[in-house]
Amino acid sequence: MRWDNLSTGEATEGAPALPIRVAGAVERTFDTPEFRGMTFYEVRAKSIINRVPGTSRVPFEWTVNPYRGCSHACNYCYARITHKYLDLDTGRDFDTRVVVKVNAGALLRKELASPRWRGDQIAMGTNVDCYQRAEGRYRLMRDIIAALRDFANPFSILTKGTLILRDLDLLTQAAEVTRVGLSVSVGFVDEALWRSVEPGAPSPRRRLDAVRRLSDAGFAVGVLMAPILPGITDTAESIDETVHAIAQAGAASLVPLGLHLRPGAREWYLSWLARERPDLLPRYRELYGDGSYLGAGYQRELTARVRQAARRYGLTAGGVNTARQVVASPQESRVLGTPPVRSRPAEPEQLTLL
Repeated sequence: MRWDNLSTGEATEGAPALPIRVAGAVERTFDTPEFRGMTFYEVRAKSIINRVPGTSRVPFEWTVNPYRGCSHACNYCYARITHKYLDLDTGRDFDTRVVVKVNAGALLRKELASPRWRGDQIAMGTNVDCYQRAEGRYRLMRDIIAALRDFANPFSILTKGTLILRDLDLLTQAAEVTRVGLSVSVGFVDEALWRSVEPGAPSPRRRLDAVRRLSDAGFAVGVLMAPILPGITDTAESIDETVHAIAQAGAASLVPLGLHLRPGAREWYLSWLARERPDLLPRYRELYGDGSYLGAGYQRELTARVRQAARRYGLTAGGVNTARQVVASPQESRVLGTPPVRSRPAEPEQLTLL
C-alpha cells in the first residue's frame, strides 16, 4: 500500500501488530452496532497541515484531514478516489475502511508552532467529514480545535456530522480569538432519498437542528446545499422545500452546488442510479458525457432557481462559486466568513467540497 506519507513507522503503544499491509499501522475493529463491519487503521502521521495543489478548484490553500475514508457512505462523495491511492477500492472499502491519524492534535500543535507557519486559514471537512462516526470514539477534533484556539489560527469546518455540537464549547472559545467559519451540508430534505444515497450520515433534519443550535450559540452558519442531484432534487418542489427548511433552521446563507462526478464517485453513484432510477441514465449521459462537471448553462439555471427560492424566504444565496462573507469582530459575531485565500477562475464551475 502507498501509506508512506501517513505513517512514521511507529506502532500505537500497547496495540497488536498489523500482520500485513502497513508497517506501523494498527488495525482495529469494534463489536458495537455503530462500527460493525468497519475496520480502522490507526496511523501516526508525518504531517497534518496539507497544502492544496495550485490547480485545485477550491478557494482555500491549507487543509487538515484527521481521517481518510468515511462512514457517511455518500454514494456521490468525490473523495472516494483517495482510497485508490491506498490500494483500496473506492466503493465499499471507502465506506468501511477508515484511516485514523491518531496523533493529529499533537502534530498540529507542532506544525502551528513552526517558524515556517504563517497562520493562514485552515479548512476542515473538505475531503472526508471530520465529524463522521469514528470521531465519536477517537475524539481527534477536540485536540485539533483546541490547538487552533491556542494559536489563534483561523479555520473553517464543513460537515454533515451533528457531533460538531459536542465541541461547541471549544468553537465558542476559538471564535473569541480568531476567525471561525462553520458550514453544514444539506443538499435536500427528502428522508427516503437520504436513507438511500447518504445511508451513514445523520438525517437532513438532524443536520438542520445542528444549524439551529449553532446559530442560537451566536454563529453565522452557512449551508452548503449540495449536491443537488439532476433529475431528482433539482425540481422546483425539492428546491423550494429544501431552501425553506434551511431558512427555518436559521442559516445565515446558503451556497447551491450541483452534483459532480469525478472518477471513483462516478462509478459508485452511477451504479446506485442504475438500481434506483435507471430511467435517468440517458439524461446523465447527456449532462455529463465523459466529464465530471455539469455544463455552465445548467449550473446558471440551477443557481437562479435556488436564488429565487432564497429570496422568498429571506436568505442570502451565493452563486455556484460564491458564499456570503460575514465580516465582524469576534465581539460582534461568533463566526467570520471564510475568506478565499487564492484567486478563483472567472468561468462558472463547481467547488470540489463534497
